[in-house]
Amino acid sequence: MGVETATIREALHKTSTDALVVMKSGRVIADYHAPNFTSQSRHILFSASKSVTAVVAGILHGDGLIDLDETVSHYVPELDSSAYSGARIRDVLDMRVSLDFEETYQDPRGDFARYRRAGLLEPSVPGDTPDSLMAFLATLQKGSGEHGGPFHYCSPNSDVLGLVIERAAGQRFVDVVATRLWQPLGMRQDSYITVDATGAARTGGGFCMTPRDFARIGEMMRLGGVVDGRRILSQEWVSDTIANGSIEAWRAGKFVDWLPDGRYRNKWYQTGNASGAFFALGIHGQYLYVDPAAEVVVAKFSSQPEPVNNDLKRLNLALFAAVAKLN
Repeated sequence: MGVETATIREALHKTSTDALVVMKSGRVIADYHAPNFTSQSRHILFSASKSVTAVVAGILHGDGLIDLDETVSHYVPELDSSAYSGARIRDVLDMRVSLDFEETYQDPRGDFARYRRAGLLEPSVPGDTPDSLMAFLATLQKGSGEHGGPFHYCSPNSDVLGLVIERAAGQRFVDVVATRLWQPLGMRQDSYITVDATGAARTGGGFCMTPRDFARIGEMMRLGGVVDGRRILSQEWVSDTIANGSIEAWRAGKFVDWLPDGRYRNKWYQTGNASGAFFALGIHGQYLYVDPAAEVVVAKFSSQPEPVNNDLKRLNLALFAAVAKLN
């Protein structure tokens, strides 16, 4: 079986690219925008939002406001009777919560569909309950295993993390982001985040921002949490994010087929490549790719027709690796 090749132009087309920003050693060296999309346009991150939410959690952890060994119900007692009873913040960050939940887009009546309706991603249906993310999260049941086991990707974990952030900081999530991340980073445009019917932020998938501001988050991670000489996130958190995470937990999970050498830590994926590249990922082709060895950051927004396509994941990662090798 031969190796398929594609030009950068072909790869951008095949992956339905809306925008691509490449930074090299802190400087933007390439910009691509599809028709009707500009550098000022904001795009939803979908699940790449999880990585941004985890950065905010890391900031609060550095201030001693979040203890990773504490349980979820310590911060959000409303979830004490749910699957999250006994789950640690570390389990939430690494997608190692034992949860009876599967992200099945084709099932209109399952828990995943209920989750999407609770977050107003889809319209409600007659007799559908609950009517908020918090109410939905409280209904989730524990899986058969113990918390801290295999990697099990479940988006609700990241909405739980948003609630933990709010309780730990004593502020609305959006205010924490604005004062602790957005303003210190010197972002050029406002971001926004989608909400549920009660106004609760969808921290697992609702961030919307410009491609260059998305890239600036990657640049901060590349620099170990520092931007323009100002520390925003601790070096310890960044180092942990890009170097740790359980190989055994990853290999026992369901994503190993498209990222065989990967790991997952603090809601960021590690490629397992020699370059140490790591990335954020959202459905329909949203990426923030950081290659520390090449000093390259790539932010990419897309409108891929399918929410999940493993072949396109491989193509996107090959594109980023090739871009990182260009001088």
